[in-house]
Amino acid sequence: MRQFGMHPVNTRCLKFLKKIGSSIYKMSYTDKHIVETYSELFEGLSSLNKLGLIESLSKSLKTEKATKEHGFYKSFGAFASKKSAEQIIADIKSSRKFRAREIKF
Repeated sequence: MRQFGMHPVNTRCLKFLKKIGSSIYKMSYTDKHIVETYSELFEGLSSLNKLGLIESLSKSLKTEKATKEHGFYKSFGAFASKKSAEQIIADIKSSRKFRAREIKF
């Protein structure tokens, strides 16, 4: 890994990369291959573009967790009705249709 100088953003990015570097060993073979393939594509980018990419990826990690949690909690109370629980249960039970069917063995 190359160092891009002692600019504060670069230093933070390098610390972040060192921090998460050990997590690559916990990935599956497929995930490692995907990461390595993208890494090869990034070799042609300028240092500034690489830093922009790191920043975008970092932001996506933060929003991904928030989005999952928000989606989970948003699912509660999704059913809205003015009927009481007892009325809904009665409607469901009354809408059931049973048919007599002979089972031959």
